[in-house]
Amino acid sequence: MAQLSGIDIFVQAAEARSFSVAGRLLGVTPSAVGKSISRLEERLGVRLFHRSTRSVTLTAEGGLFLERCRRILSEIEAAELELSETQQAPRGKLRVSLPLVGMLVMPALTDFMHRYPAVEMDVHFSDRVVNVIEEGFDVVMRFGEPHDSRLMSRSLGQYRLHLVASPGYLALRGTPDKPGELVNHACLQHRFPSSGKFEPWPFKQTEEIADLVLPTSMICNTSAALLDVARAGLGIACLPDFMVQEAIDKGELVTVLDEHTEHHGTLRLFWPSSKYLSPKLRVSIDFMVEQIFAQKNFRLTQE
Repeated sequence: MAQLSGIDIFVQAAEARSFSVAGRLLGVTPSAVGKSISRLEERLGVRLFHRSTRSVTLTAEGGLFLERCRRILSEIEAAELELSETQQAPRGKLRVSLPLVGMLVMPALTDFMHRYPAVEMDVHFSDRVVNVIEEGFDVVMRFGEPHDSRLMSRSLGQYRLHLVASPGYLALRGTPDKPGELVNHACLQHRFPSSGKFEPWPFKQTEEIADLVLPTSMICNTSAALLDVARAGLGIACLPDFMVQEAIDKGELVTVLDEHTEHHGTLRLFWPSSKYLSPKLRVSIDFMVEQIFAQKNFRLTQE
């Protein structure tokens, strides 16, 4: 702490170009300022000031040291500000990107808004892969694993993809016993908005699967629409468990080919690693982890 005090005195003296003015600003005598500077010069082994009876000016070494000291004091000030903010109530705008799975996130989102009314939510729903940093998001919820070293992440839980259809559709078209029989069925396919590719159906890898080309009855870039079409009895869809569980419990959908599929995916929150956890960001992350698992209809498993 004595070293920090010496740095503070040095910066004040350098900016004021006067030991007397620096002493007045710091509440100490000019003599105390001079002695502190002398001790600092002795420790560093260089002269920081040219002294005269009327003024003091920085040496070349003093100018270099001043820039370093300003950055040090600026970092200390920023650290103090961050720590003080952690004790304050969360407030301010929170820019969030969420996937198009309203049934999963909306209960937690509305509960968060009730609990933290001073946080202004700027929410963007999209299934595309957003650029978290360049698009200025504070936090993003997405499926999959982290691939960007500039981002921090936290797992919300794991989910599984299921093949589902309505009982009415299966009564009309029959229930497939193996993947190859899907060529005679209406397949509802999800296309990723960012890549334009179809989402792979999670079959166990066999020779039969290697040559399987699924027919396409419908293509959609949002899974929520495929859920409605499957419930309407128009085909078989591949959808995450948290999206179909309620319909399964109500008897509106049933799973097919369970013994031929295997899948585990992860739902995560991502945020820029350069961002310190402000109160609003910290509570939003903690809240999502706690509340999404608390929803009884979603059988995610925490890692």
